[in-house]
Amino acid sequence: MRQLNRTQSCWTFEPVSGEDALATFEIALRIHGRILCCFSITVRLMVHLMPSNILRFLTFVFVATTAGALVVSAPSVAVQEAAVDETQESQEASLPQGISEQQPESGQFVELTEGPFAGKFMVEYTATIPGTDVTFEMVPVPSGTFMMGSPETEEGRNEDEGPQRSVAVEPFWIGKHEVTWACYKTYMKLDKQFRKIADKEIRVVNEENGIDAVTAPSSLYDPGFTYSQGEEPEQPAASMTRYAAMQYTKWLSLLTGDFYRLPTEAQWEYACRAGTNTAYYFGDDPDDLEDHAWILDTSDEERQEVGQLEPNPWGLYDMYGNVAEWTLDAYSEDGYAVPEMRDGWTAFSEEQVYVRPAEVYPCVVRGGTFEADEPELCRSASRMPSDDPLWKNIDPCTPKSPWWFTTEPALGVGMRIVRPLSAPATRDEMEFWWDEQLESIELDVRNRIDFNGRGARGLVDPELPEAIEATGRRRR
Repeated sequence: MRQLNRTQSCWTFEPVSGEDALATFEIALRIHGRILCCFSITVRLMVHLMPSNILRFLTFVFVATTAGALVVSAPSVAVQEAAVDETQESQEASLPQGISEQQPESGQFVELTEGPFAGKFMVEYTATIPGTDVTFEMVPVPSGTFMMGSPETEEGRNEDEGPQRSVAVEPFWIGKHEVTWACYKTYMKLDKQFRKIADKEIRVVNEENGIDAVTAPSSLYDPGFTYSQGEEPEQPAASMTRYAAMQYTKWLSLLTGDFYRLPTEAQWEYACRAGTNTAYYFGDDPDDLEDHAWILDTSDEERQEVGQLEPNPWGLYDMYGNVAEWTLDAYSEDGYAVPEMRDGWTAFSEEQVYVRPAEVYPCVVRGGTFEADEPELCRSASRMPSDDPLWKNIDPCTPKSPWWFTTEPALGVGMRIVRPLSAPATRDEMEFWWDEQLESIELDVRNRIDFNGRGARGLVDPELPEAIEATGRRRR
């Protein structure tokens, strides 16, 4: 048999043995790797069963067409791979933010085993506030059950941290960091932006669209007080009231299309503990706190930039110290009310242990502040009650601001947001978490905006950034 060699534009024949012909045939087949196994077996049978002249002819035809086949097949494979990548990207794009088809190579993730996203993954994500270049990061938290509160033997324990109860928590995302001034000042700018929009008599709030309205905090009467412990973009925002914090979450939700709110007390403690049951997520020794928290001994009496110290096991920073963080729950000095445990139950749900406030205060603040003079104030189970009259003690305005505190320890009170995997199904259910409809707050807000000209009210939706930009252009 003869081996084919291509010289310039001509084919030449050189005598070769039968075994060499077989080797040549199989080399060519390897180029077509997808059918190597089947054809390799077939060729070995052919060499023994097929007349030599037929085998010689087939080898000539197969090798002669290999070059062209390569030219055709290589781009085809590339096109197919590109199509697969494009399909995967399309599938990812159709999923909600923070849900992925693929397990990430790094970072916190939660594999979902039931519900509409079964087989997919909750992953960390970075979101940009529309109309700005300001970003914030969210981290997934798995479902699970934990013992909420502290045991009676825990050092530094207070009576309001018990009795302990087992609580089952559904998966959610939580802010990797406390809400920063970079984010919160974007919300604060609405005061002037809403006024400009109102001057143009566009996007007017009325009874029909009032559910989409958010109030913007009034400009600071004395910025020197609020910013005295820092106002850098990456420092945590502080001294906002709980009402203002809830309005912030409503604004962010309506603007982005994702549902955000403050955490319940159960969600906060569950995320803080991150699967641990010790006094602190790093153990029971308070001497180790300095690696994890900005407190009086380490903070230089200032709020520090977020994310500088060690995170907890789930990748959350500054859960202790820096600023204490608002939760949705009302506070009781008598501790936790334990619902009746029915037969077959092993834990209470978040909804069963959530205590919806009937009054403006006291509500629960968690985590301790940069002014904490005792490590025990930062334990995972430690609770602090809000005190609005005291925290607004030197507010010179009447009525006092529904958006700002003016007195310590409120300089160390901030917030962290959550986003439940299962968002409320209806708008009324969303409003349940954004607006408690407390009469005293609503009255103060109306008085401040409608009669004192302090603060503003406006519609929030994905078109708001465009309206703000257009109003700015008209002004120029």
